[in-house]
Amino acid sequence: MMPHGKLSKLPTHLAIIMDGNGRWAKARMLQRIIGHQRGVETVKKVVEECSNLGIRYLTLFAFSAENWFRPKTEVKALMLLLKHYIIAETRRMVEDNIRFQIIGNRSELPVDVLHYLDEASRLTAGNSGMILTLALSYGARQEIAAASKRIAVEVAAGRLSPEEITEESFARYLDTTNLPDPDFLIRTSGEMRISNFLLWQLAYTELYFTEKNWPDFDRDELIKALVHFQSRERRFGKTSDQVKGRV
Repeated sequence: MMPHGKLSKLPTHLAIIMDGNGRWAKARMLQRIIGHQRGVETVKKVVEECSNLGIRYLTLFAFSAENWFRPKTEVKALMLLLKHYIIAETRRMVEDNIRFQIIGNRSELPVDVLHYLDEASRLTAGNSGMILTLALSYGARQEIAAASKRIAVEVAAGRLSPEEITEESFARYLDTTNLPDPDFLIRTSGEMRISNFLLWQLAYTELYFTEKNWPDFDRDELIKALVHFQSRERRFGKTSDQVKGRV
């Protein structure tokens, strides 16, 4: 078991693309839904570990806007898994002081699933610990387009002038308006792309890719990734000497 001792600098906001449930199942000649079920167990463990470590914000890419194009039977099973997860975990989030929220296109989600998601958000709204965000029916291009439409409406109504549109003001129209940009992104399963996830917010995020499929991403793998984060120098366009105060 890898110790916490090497974690001198944690990301304030950790984002994770949870990938490889299907591949994990296929490698074991199991149905894909079994991989998704194991993936849910990993979610529980990672959420608990991140909360215990003191990570302030955790955002998980749970279901993309493009995932609706998967076979209907798989989508239905995923929504059922999501509902069961939320029902089972809401009390734990309340007890563990975790605040829960979702981002994405709410209108696409089944009514019964949305009910339990909103109930979890309501019951944890007063919590002051880690903010857990699930990206559901989410696509970054869609998010940016929607934000642009809202800004256009404001300009047309005379409530906002074009001169007032800045990077900072634009970000307030995104789904993540109450979150800082991620410091660190982890993607599992060996794929080296960000798949329409938080395109605006990841501009200066440190990226980490692991060959491990999501069901195999255990505590040691999380700590390994976070230890790797310690070695990153975040310059935001500056030189190394400037960051280190030598200039």
